[in-house]
Amino acid sequence: MAIISRGFSGRRSAAGAELPPGQYLTTDFPVLSAGPTPRISPDRWEFTIDDGSNVVKRWDWKSFRELPTETITVDLHCVTRWSKLGTSWEGVSLDVLLADVKTDLAYAIFRSYGDYTTNLPLKDVMNKQAWIAFEYDGADLAPEHGGPARLLVPHLYLWKSAKWVKGMTLLPHDKPGFWENLGYHIYGDPWQEQRYSDE
Repeated sequence: MAIISRGFSGRRSAAGAELPPGQYLTTDFPVLSAGPTPRISPDRWEFTIDDGSNVVKRWDWKSFRELPTETITVDLHCVTRWSKLGTSWEGVSLDVLLADVKTDLAYAIFRSYGDYTTNLPLKDVMNKQAWIAFEYDGADLAPEHGGPARLLVPHLYLWKSAKWVKGMTLLPHDKPGFWENLGYHIYGDPWQEQRYSDE
């Protein structure tokens, strides 16, 4: 069951804004989750990369925060049809995290505290397309929005930007995650309206 923030005030027109088909603008940042919000303190947080059998990279919060960061401004598009434009984040690019990882595997499944998962082709998290974000709008990322750190993949529907992210497993083939197993599209391109598996 989805949980929606009380502060969500609804729709406004997309005057002058270019939006994916079927989307409307909001100035709010609705909170939608598949379950309760995990509360992970930075001293318990870690992020790992594994190949399905071995952990090939691991960071705790301290070593993660020592990595080079970027400030990015991106538009967000939720499968529930709202879009929020010009959002500001700080995070570590997946290019940095994967820089020393040698692999022929073409896919990844991202894992979260709270057991959420989502799948992505590896090519969609490389080349400045995805980040592990820890700040939103100049402040630490709130737990409701995925803090202390979440995946940010703004060119796909927001369910692909897994909250409370803790790791990624490299895979030889695409494997559906949580929402994909429940009928959401395996890829999720908002510009193609790839909301559900039959679209």
